[in-house]
Amino acid sequence: MASFDSPRLIADIGGTYARFALEVAQGEFTQIASLRCADHADFHATVSAYVATLPAGTHIQHAAVAIANPVEGDQVRMTNYHWQFSIEQMRQRLGLETLVVLNDFTALAMALPRLGPKDLRQVGGGSARKQNVIGLLGSGSGLGVSGLIPAGDGWISLGSEGGHTSFSPRDEREIAILRHAWKQYDHVSFERLLSGPGLELMYRALADYAGEKADNLSAPEITQRALDGADKVCVDTLEVFCALLGTAAANLAVTLGALGGIYIGGSIVPRLGSYFDRSPFRDRFEDKGRFSRYLSDIPTFVITAEHATFIGASAILEAQLRTISSAPASAVLTQIRRARGELTPAELRVADHVLAHPRSVLNDPIAEIAKAAQVSQPTVIRFCRSLGCEGLSDFKLRLASSLTGTVPITHTQVTTDDSMLELGSKVLGNTASAILQVRSQLNREMINRAIETLLDAQRIDFYALGHYGVVAMDAQFKFLRFGLPSMAYTDSRLQMLAAGVLKPKDVVVVISASGRLPELLEVVEKAKARGAAVIAITASQSPLAKRADVALIIDYPEDVTTHLPMVTRILHLLVIDILAVGVAMRRQVLDEDQLLVTSNGEGVVEGAESEGVADGDKVRAAMPGVSLANLTSHSR
Repeated sequence: MASFDSPRLIADIGGTYARFALEVAQGEFTQIASLRCADHADFHATVSAYVATLPAGTHIQHAAVAIANPVEGDQVRMTNYHWQFSIEQMRQRLGLETLVVLNDFTALAMALPRLGPKDLRQVGGGSARKQNVIGLLGSGSGLGVSGLIPAGDGWISLGSEGGHTSFSPRDEREIAILRHAWKQYDHVSFERLLSGPGLELMYRALADYAGEKADNLSAPEITQRALDGADKVCVDTLEVFCALLGTAAANLAVTLGALGGIYIGGSIVPRLGSYFDRSPFRDRFEDKGRFSRYLSDIPTFVITAEHATFIGASAILEAQLRTISSAPASAVLTQIRRARGELTPAELRVADHVLAHPRSVLNDPIAEIAKAAQVSQPTVIRFCRSLGCEGLSDFKLRLASSLTGTVPITHTQVTTDDSMLELGSKVLGNTASAILQVRSQLNREMINRAIETLLDAQRIDFYALGHYGVVAMDAQFKFLRFGLPSMAYTDSRLQMLAAGVLKPKDVVVVISASGRLPELLEVVEKAKARGAAVIAITASQSPLAKRADVALIIDYPEDVTTHLPMVTRILHLLVIDILAVGVAMRRQVLDEDQLLVTSNGEGVVEGAESEGVADGDKVRAAMPGVSLANLTSHSR
């Protein structure tokens, strides 16, 4: 087993403990430690405390952190603890090259295909079907739920919050627990009961149900008394816990169609040992009425591997590093690679330096970047602007966002072997991936300039050719509804005639995926000669982007062998929506300001009837065009 160039930091952060390890080779973990979260001020302090215990000279470049919390975007806020942090800021503070932060049950799910028979214990009957959906749940400080869906040679992990599904009692005893829980919570989820705090809540509820006084017991104390048979209420509590877990597992199995099996992890069940095998768990799992036979064929396993979450987090980190090194998912770095052929020799040296050292570029001042690339500082600025960035600071923000460690969303190739369901899923997935990439490319300053230009226009012409004509017509429809004189031209001869009558206060919006069509470039030159402003929705480094007054960059490698633009057309339509919403919002603000200026001192618009007209209606009466309420729902 080959060692890594440098050890990787792997962490599993829960609401009570933070577990750490160094991975020196694939699946080989050393320096394992567990720190109490309450002993440290925040996440950074906890990691720093662990790193301080490592041998002198230990240098860590890459890290993966599994955390008991949903992970969406850069900001992480723990559900069951008070820690919160920015992933990118934390990466910089810890001096890491890569920091991947992911949900702990996503990590545990990705470990499942890598576990062997010695890492599992089957409870009950049933046989797993290969290459079928797998379900996962487990109790600790909360109730984690996840799953795996087979995809080709790999698996897709589900980011789920299934622990928050509503608890449904099955008998009088469980109804008593629900009534007791309602005294504290309006909504009682499975997590409220199938967790450490849930064990304590159920113990108090069952003591009340039995007419006994509850002791002040913690979850571990309740569990130990139950295993020893020393306390009837504790025995009942653990029995109900296992039964409810069987119900939750069965619900997950039928919801996912988990014929590949249901796996039980977390910190509670693996410690119950053989008691769990004898508990009501499996009987309750199969007790599903008409679907009892269906569930009896699905196996259930307890995960006994000590470092399963570490294994899954390591697998995701390895995939991320492999993706970055072979085919980077970074939108900015991909954009630079595509633009290489259009850069000047000096700009190309800057591009090569950024591609070779993206992390150092984030922190280096412009003087250091220019020196390393052997160019002048103005060349660095020109390079950034050639990518649609306002300047070096804007470029660094986009680069940082692209390099933040998350599980990448990638393009999936459609094949002739795909079913209609797979075909639809891939087309939608590829479009969603492209939209997220464009979101990271958007330049705030360019969007603002485009909206300001459109607001000042006396007339707006939308020019496009071929399949992009529908984008121009969609734009004309939207802007006409604002009361703005607009026209769509999709024929090159009409475009030349229209450009010939443009005036200095007019605006032309040119829509082109390549930005290289001679007909459109000729029209742009004529429009500029007439004094009109030109907004381009096009690719970076294209002749159209360089000639436009404002360039909104859409870089997406459409497969030209199909001769049918698909994803790019959707991206251009979305940019039109951004401009439409921006113009609508700015016009609404301007019209409200105008209302204040033209009122007669009593809050009534001059010329409007005041009787029976609400203030909001008076504002709308003063506004030409349409309100934001009339836009499409995804634009609100």
